[in-house]
Amino acid sequence: MSSSPKHPTESDADLPPARAGGAQAGERVLDQTLRPEAWDEYVGQENIKENLRVLIAAAKERNHAPEHTLLYGPPGLGKTTLAHLMAKELGANMRVTAGPVIERVGDLAAILTNLESGDVLFIDEIHRLHKTIEEVLYPAMEAGKLDIIIGKGPSARTIELALPAFTLVGATTRIGLISAPLRSRFSGGVFQLDFYSEKEIERILQRSSKILGIKADKEALEEIAKRSRRTPRTANYLLKRSRDVAQLDRAPLSKSIAEKALTMIGIDIAGLTPSDRRILEALITKFSGGPVGLKTLAAAAAEEEQTIEDVYEPYLMQEGFLERTPRGRVVTARAREHVGKKMPQERLV
Repeated sequence: MSSSPKHPTESDADLPPARAGGAQAGERVLDQTLRPEAWDEYVGQENIKENLRVLIAAAKERNHAPEHTLLYGPPGLGKTTLAHLMAKELGANMRVTAGPVIERVGDLAAILTNLESGDVLFIDEIHRLHKTIEEVLYPAMEAGKLDIIIGKGPSARTIELALPAFTLVGATTRIGLISAPLRSRFSGGVFQLDFYSEKEIERILQRSSKILGIKADKEALEEIAKRSRRTPRTANYLLKRSRDVAQLDRAPLSKSIAEKALTMIGIDIAGLTPSDRRILEALITKFSGGPVGLKTLAAAAAEEEQTIEDVYEPYLMQEGFLERTPRGRVVTARAREHVGKKMPQERLV
């Protein structure tokens, strides 16, 4: 099966050019090592964790597979990790795929018919499933059956295959693009992951630094947490890059070394990347702060519309740098002060 072109995620934003395949594989293995292996190791998202614990415990008592669950929120907040923890708690295998990879009905049929009883099927970017594939997924989710059409025209006939009990966990960054019929079939719950607090990010960094064997000052971890966009994936990336600088400086990871490393990769004191600042600067200098439409902003900032919506806007809005209005995007007074540009007083939010 071939996959569609990959859209950037938050961890991709403003990173260096791709490295050799072996190095990339090493980074992926390292990321998996940092992934929590138990509920107690997973910091944050307390309400979601409690709901999932109840869902799993009740299903285990009934000796049934838990109901299907949908997780949504910006990239890097832990949707995949929660799915892994669900499978681990159930003692089940986890099968992983992504919406863009499932291009034909036959692709989905192959995945579903290879499931074993109790498996957890994780579909990332589930909003990118084709509508015809969604329609095949409905009876699989509701009734545990797969309808396959054999032949064409008047001689076509439908074969119904019974599927083993399984739990579908969907993940998406764009809940609005999931059709209402599909969303309604996630009877186990639809949960939104929130950005983390700085204290929660500090706890994540403390755990990661121990696993990686990094000698880091408390002030260094606090500085990284402040600039991590309140996102665990970003925090771990910044920790690893700060570790590299400390290693070459032959010194423990101190606050000054962390600041040096973060400055080198363009992360400012508010956690904004060069692309974040480019978007804000385009709004301020080219459009007097807005309002401006997404398509126009994307062209001015040389970014894809979807990347702006999925990667940059959630954090910029959460931190009060950007607002969406019925007429378009508008920067705030905080953004003007941070970027160091001026715009007319009447444009300030």
